[in-house]
Amino acid sequence: MDRLTRYRDKVKALLSGYVSARGAKISTESQLIFDEAHDHYLWIDLGWNESRRIYNPVMHLDIKEGRIWIQENMTDLDPAEDSIDLGVERLDIILGLQPPFKRPYTDYGVA
Repeated sequence: MDRLTRYRDKVKALLSGYVSARGAKISTESQLIFDEAHDHYLWIDLGWNESRRIYNPVMHLDIKEGRIWIQENMTDLDPAEDSIDLGVERLDIILGLQPPFKRPYTDYGVA
């Protein structure tokens, strides 16, 4: 299995595990959106709180040029370290949610 296919599987497993572990603890619906054609992977919560619409992008990961980009993380979870635990190379993780000038000071890849 090539690296891109492995990383796709790992990103989907990571997000699926997060949503599964969350279970019925919340009153919103959690949706996972996996776009393998463009390598975009999202976890979105949506629903209603009385008359107020809930639409929250919780986590967004992309795969670009063979590397996993963490674009958004609105949780206290650590998808970078959890990805490493799943077998992703540390330097193949880019913290896209960090400004480019800060990325060299992280323990992850730089792009």
